[in-house]
Amino acid sequence: LRSPSPLVVTLHDLAASKRRSEHLRPGVRPRLRALAMQRAARVIVATEAIAEDAVTCLGIEREALVVIPEAPDAVMYPRGEAEVATVRARFSLPGRYLLWVGGLEHPDPAKRVAELASTPRTMPLVLAGATRPWAHELPDVILTGHVSDDDLAALYSGAHAVVTPSEEEGFGLSAVEALACGAPVVACEARATREVLDGRATFVPAGDTCALVAAAESASRPAPRPPAWSWEDAARATWSVYETAAAQPESSRPAIRMGRMRRPAPGGPLAQPRWAARRHMEL
Repeated sequence: LRSPSPLVVTLHDLAASKRRSEHLRPGVRPRLRALAMQRAARVIVATEAIAEDAVTCLGIEREALVVIPEAPDAVMYPRGEAEVATVRARFSLPGRYLLWVGGLEHPDPAKRVAELASTPRTMPLVLAGATRPWAHELPDVILTGHVSDDDLAALYSGAHAVVTPSEEEGFGLSAVEALACGAPVVACEARATREVLDGRATFVPAGDTCALVAAAESASRPAPRPPAWSWEDAARATWSVYETAAAQPESSRPAIRMGRMRRPAPGGPLAQPRWAARRHMEL
């Protein structure tokens, strides 16, 4: 990580830093990430919410952070009835269903998938994403496993609504993809999700999966359009950050100091056990 050229780091979320007690085997990757951010000329994040977390959790100075939103890929657009019917048949899906999209390789309490699966509902719940054995123990759900982008766009297009129960999001790309495919989105309150989808999604209180399901089953179309931001816009903005970092003398670059994590209130969102705090300071 000792690079002779300026280093620019992209930070997608800080869930592991904010919820350390749920990540008991952090391994080498968080240490390398911390070193990279210490030595970066700029750090790119997808939302102001993550920028605020980076200042609070990592002690990065705000002037070193640049917000560049993410966007749905061009393949994410409303699919026709024939294509939707083909994908429904491929995965044995009913005519109406609620959809959740994300990785299911490891249990993540912040995603609230298990709680969502156990919440009473009248419509089937489809979970789309790569799985591991634990996911097959979730009750009363339909698992698609990993799907192609075209199949995912058809799943979005055919869904009655897309649900986002997570309380920790870096951006919420699946919800933006759903809107691009014409599907209504219902989400639990989360700062980044509200920032990206305010006025475009239905929000319910954080952690209230009963309200989430009720609002999703009551959702109707047409869904609002996603934010007017493309990956081409993101690429141009990212290139501009690279150019700025390359042209800036090292002596005038913002000092990115990985400061001491602020002590949270007991049980607060940044709460961590003492061993985690000690390890954080060793990075």
